[in-house]
Amino acid sequence: PRNRILPFSPGFSYSGADISIVVRDALMQPVRLVQSATHFVRTSGPSPVDPSKTVDDLLTPCSPSTPGAVEMNFMDVPSDKLLEPPVSMHHILKSLETSKPTVNDDDMVKLRKFMEDFGQEG
Repeated sequence: PRNRILPFSPGFSYSGADISIVVRDALMQPVRLVQSATHFVRTSGPSPVDPSKTVDDLLTPCSPSTPGAVEMNFMDVPSDKLLEPPVSMHHILKSLETSKPTVNDDDMVKLRKFMEDFGQEG
């Protein structure tokens, strides 16, 4: 939600393109986790074949110290057994830490002045 991201970005001078980059990076973080995982643990979740059913033979990335962790990489996990980690607010915040806005405060002052003088439509 917008109101949960704004307080974490001083001045919130991110452009639409900047926000798009942040979101795309956040969406990729679980993928990177799966690709770099050295251990997976068996878990239950929605069936990849029929999401209305719950199955208990899925594999999700985990820490090597997780009870039941099995050493393997994502190439060892059958595609119909992979439970991808969900994207969370943690991923958005992590992306905000590394993605800096391309619009600076001076640009925002100029934009606000333009909008005051000419309206949003220009």
